[in-house]
Amino acid sequence: MKPTTLSTPLAAPADALPAMRLPNDRWRPLEIIFWLSPLLAYFLFPGYLVLISQIMIVGLFALSLDLILGYAGIVSLGHAAFFGLGAYTAGLLSVHGWGEPISGLLAAGALAALAGFIVSFLVVRGNDLTRLMVTLGIGLMFFEAANKAAFITGGVDGLQGMMVGKLFGVFEFDLYGKAAFFYSFAVLLILFALLRRIVHSPFGLSLVGIREGGRRMPAIGANVHRRLTVAFTIGAAVAGVAGALLAQTTQFVGLDSLSFARSAELVIILVLGGTGRLYGALIGAMVFMLAQDYIAGLNPAYWQFWIGLLLIVIVLFARGGILGGLEKIRDRFVSQGGRK
Repeated sequence: MKPTTLSTPLAAPADALPAMRLPNDRWRPLEIIFWLSPLLAYFLFPGYLVLISQIMIVGLFALSLDLILGYAGIVSLGHAAFFGLGAYTAGLLSVHGWGEPISGLLAAGALAALAGFIVSFLVVRGNDLTRLMVTLGIGLMFFEAANKAAFITGGVDGLQGMMVGKLFGVFEFDLYGKAAFFYSFAVLLILFALLRRIVHSPFGLSLVGIREGGRRMPAIGANVHRRLTVAFTIGAAVAGVAGALLAQTTQFVGLDSLSFARSAELVIILVLGGTGRLYGALIGAMVFMLAQDYIAGLNPAYWQFWIGLLLIVIVLFARGGILGGLEKIRDRFVSQGGRK
């Protein structure tokens, strides 16, 4: 009689085990189509280039929050502080004679990253409620500081006298928004590719692990505070670049770039599109900006009512935002097709 071993009854066939795959950074065909669509819109909607540029800038801003909220799980209501800091950095450089766009963009991102790094030591050590209050307080402090320093920022009147130079010394920012369109598209694509690479790296996976169970991550040797600090700093830098991009393409900076309303709108955008997906930030920005533009054209006084109604519908019937709802519909069709 053959002796039985413990491994025999417990062993499972290889095909019965679920296939565990790590995320990869290969670009899918649907993603390539998505990134070709703005170029198609350039030719189909030449009268809306300014609006499309605004959508791309807001999408970049939303990406910066998605990294720290959707992946790292850091709740923030003051992310506009870094957006406004980047906008004022580019604006002040332009006002004082340095109007070269690319270097202004880099300077804005670097200063916002430095501010984010300093602030991160206050943010990452608290729980969700503490982080919410700290980020809100920081955002309000930045807003009031810019308001009081009217001799530098222009206060409620905004920063006047911006003169942004030609892009690469050739392409001038005009009223039709052609240069601003390609400039915004290029910056968005480059930073999206960078963030996409980050979230698909081991560092990005560790952020998801911290979000899902931060107390367990030190058991595998992960320094939680250090990873959250890095993520927060990167998010602040991207937000600063987005702010500088808005300032350069519109050649104006106002206090609204630092306002609480801008931070709140950013959270709404992520809820609409879906957090922790990157593309959710872009889809949410597109839906929010187009809805705002269309509804405000119909009724300028009550457009926020319809935006609020849209948000309630998304939260109730599409958990995970628009992309989360689409994924559930796809999975349902796939499961039904598998049963047949």
